[in-house]
Amino acid sequence: MNICLFGGSFDPVHSGHLAIAEAAIKAADLQRILFLPAACSPFKTGRQHYFSDAQRLELLRAATATMPEAEVSELDLTMPPPSWSWRVVEASLSLYPGDKLFWLMGTDQWEQLHRWARYDYLCQHLTFIVYHRGSAPHPREGVNAIFITGQHPASSSAIRTMLQQGENPPQEWIPTGIAAYPASI
Repeated sequence: MNICLFGGSFDPVHSGHLAIAEAAIKAADLQRILFLPAACSPFKTGRQHYFSDAQRLELLRAATATMPEAEVSELDLTMPPPSWSWRVVEASLSLYPGDKLFWLMGTDQWEQLHRWARYDYLCQHLTFIVYHRGSAPHPREGVNAIFITGQHPASSSAIRTMLQQGENPPQEWIPTGIAAYPASI
């Protein structure tokens, strides 16, 4: 089975995340895509999430309810911080022995991949699916990657800013299944 790990803050999940996941499902013939909200990125230590872990999980479950390949996993949230991707991969290899693992990421993460802990281990066990909005990123020697493109404008940081200013994000940014983002935390 082809299983994709889609880690991120999902603070909050938005329609762009789902569009990226759908494109990855088609590009890599995925049977399952695991949405893995991160407890604390090693590159963002000290930053608190706008939405609580419970809210991020609830929003993800509502957003992915009609996506049969999607599963929301608490795996990363149960591990001690920071959220090391190699630990998620290691646990996934045990949970899904014999399955092919993919990791879905954006261009910004792809450009920093060489800085990730246990980079060689990740490259040995994963095929990366890299989402980009413009021209395709440069391939990396010895790294299996599939490049997908899209143009969805949604942004979690923009949504948080709007909510902090008492504004509603554009309706097309809010996934089906979520009436509105909670205004207060």
